[in-house]
Amino acid sequence: MKKAVCTVAAFVASFMAGAGIVGNFMLKNVNKSQEMSEKHLSLYMITNDWLRLKQDGKDMAAYFKRKDYKKIAIYGMHYMGMSLLNELKNSGIEVAYGIDRNADHIFADCKVITPDEEFEDVDAIVVTPVFYFESIEEELSQKVSYPIVSLEEVLYGADLS
Repeated sequence: MKKAVCTVAAFVASFMAGAGIVGNFMLKNVNKSQEMSEKHLSLYMITNDWLRLKQDGKDMAAYFKRKDYKKIAIYGMHYMGMSLLNELKNSGIEVAYGIDRNADHIFADCKVITPDEEFEDVDAIVVTPVFYFESIEEELSQKVSYPIVSLEEVLYGADLS
């Protein structure tokens, strides 16, 4: 009888431990999915507002001109970074370089370096992964003294011109 009770107790304990591990794994996946959903919604909203800006005959260069930023760097050379780079072609705003953790795998019309490399002086750095702006700004502010602005600030600042 004792053996049966021990076997049942061991089975229940194993089941509970397994359920806890699976539950923890599922919770991490749900949290990650929620974060990705919020990130993509943010990108969608920015893209939509950027399109409206273009439809109104305005562009992002207006923000840089008003701030007297003639030479910038772009942090984040994925979709938004590349779009900003293309937007600023022939605008009078020089994109000196891009900054991206995956610099070795990015092909752009400007030099792309990693955040660990030495930065050339520019008038401002524009951070395109706006969902992570605060942590990126904190990291960059330890390295540079010039302004670090989010793509959102540029977009909504350009709209005010």
